[in-house]
Amino acid sequence: MKATAEKLEKNEVMLEIEVDKEKFSQAVNRAAKKLARRVNIPGFRRGKAPKVLVERYVGKDALYQEAIEEIFPGVYQEAVKETEISPIAQPEVENIQAEEGEPLVFKLKVAVKPEVKLGQYKGFEIKKAPVEVTEEDVQKELENMQNRHAKLITLDEGELQDGDTAMIDFTGYVDGEEFEGGKAENYSLVIGSGTFIPGFEEQLIGLKVGEEKEVNVTFPEDYHAGELAGKEAVFKVKLNSIKRKELAPLDDEFAKDVSEFDTLEELKADLMNKLKEGKEHMADAAVSREAVEKAVENAQLEIPEAMIEQRLDEMIKNMESRLRSQGLGLEQYLQYTNSSIDELRDKMKDDAEKEVRRELVLDEIAKVENISVTDEELDKEIAEMAPQFRQEPGQLKLTLESMGSLEMVKEDILRRKIVKYLTEEANVIEEKAEENNSGTNEAVSE
Repeated sequence: MKATAEKLEKNEVMLEIEVDKEKFSQAVNRAAKKLARRVNIPGFRRGKAPKVLVERYVGKDALYQEAIEEIFPGVYQEAVKETEISPIAQPEVENIQAEEGEPLVFKLKVAVKPEVKLGQYKGFEIKKAPVEVTEEDVQKELENMQNRHAKLITLDEGELQDGDTAMIDFTGYVDGEEFEGGKAENYSLVIGSGTFIPGFEEQLIGLKVGEEKEVNVTFPEDYHAGELAGKEAVFKVKLNSIKRKELAPLDDEFAKDVSEFDTLEELKADLMNKLKEGKEHMADAAVSREAVEKAVENAQLEIPEAMIEQRLDEMIKNMESRLRSQGLGLEQYLQYTNSSIDELRDKMKDDAEKEVRRELVLDEIAKVENISVTDEELDKEIAEMAPQFRQEPGQLKLTLESMGSLEMVKEDILRRKIVKYLTEEANVIEEKAEENNSGTNEAVSE
């Protein structure tokens, strides 16, 4: 077999594959046997008719087509490897020359990965934000812990406050008529959560248990139910009861209840360290992002539309999976957002193009810098993944391989290695935290 690839415009090549005549003849003979088993030829049992009669009965074109369909996948993959092209879509057949006794010739137009011309991609000067954790940050985290571990007590009297959970009955009206989905009984609504129409929750503050009130609101212009978008509405609301958080005092007992520490001071010190680690990680991640963004900005490439469309397909598929995990279908989501699949794709297109551009540039840097993934690195990654999938590492590797996902794992490792390389090659300047002159908040910084 011989294969050549001629560059065309717009990241396409003309791939010519020549299969020697003996291999083609063998494929034709196998095709004749297959067709003989499928068709009834008078005077012969299925599969027993000679090739000449099969060809006369089904026609030469059908015989050659069967042979071509069998032989093409293998020779195409071999030609791709031989010419070292990187197809990004199925090939378009331009011409096929097929005649038994002669070489079989394919001419295919193939969209391939674009050529990437790298600009500067290392040695950037990047400022790293100061890592600063204050006593105020620690106090906020303690208050969050208070809220997470708070007890909800039911009030049969009293006034509704911001942060309370209101148990309400309501009926909504537009133009004096009830509308579908605008009615509920004993509905649980956290005041201040922003889950209802803007202005609804605020108007309930101060309402007493057992009281009723008319709430006037306007549906947003982009409301998911198009028939209500922009409409004024009146809700008749009754407050049945109030659930209010009862916060435990911030003391040593609280520390014992919510952590492994015996004192509040030990808990605060631990929170200080964890917050610092978190902010350190965020600062490092910001440096890495900037290093990658600068490398991508300096590269020149033209991304084929097919690659963007493929990435959009993947993004939509992933979105569908996330929605299903939340008990929602894509069609329902589109109805709620009052949009179409085409509008969704248009909205996501810029992100898809950015993702593809970033990956192409990173892959080219890996090629230039000879960065690759070793078997040891792959095995280590799989070993770390194994507990999540409740499988032994060896079994998980076989599972990933059978699903065709092993290469995706390797690509993920490779791109992390490239990002690490670019970060290490950058000239990182650590900025210092501003001095706090108030004396009220002690800062911890590097």
